[in-house]
Amino acid sequence: MQKLQYKKIERTVRGFANHRRIEILHLLHTKPELSVVEIADTLKINFKTAADHTQRLAITGLIMKRNDGPSVRHKLTKQGSGILKFCRTLE
Repeated sequence: MQKLQYKKIERTVRGFANHRRIEILHLLHTKPELSVVEIADTLKINFKTAADHTQRLAITGLIMKRNDGPSVRHKLTKQGSGILKFCRTLE
């Protein structure tokens, strides 16, 4: 493996290394296309917390954002699905 690949892996791991982010990945697996408000309401967390976590997941490439009029919808990417499968092996 090249050094750049190690850095990419580190960025990905840091992107999901939080119980709330893993919870959001699972939620978007079961209910794709949710807004931040819907994510926050479902998980019973603060809107700002949900927004921060979804932003980190998007930056890492684990979820994608899609504009839907006034709201933004979120769903897992292929990489996000793979990370969720990996996390399930750790249970």
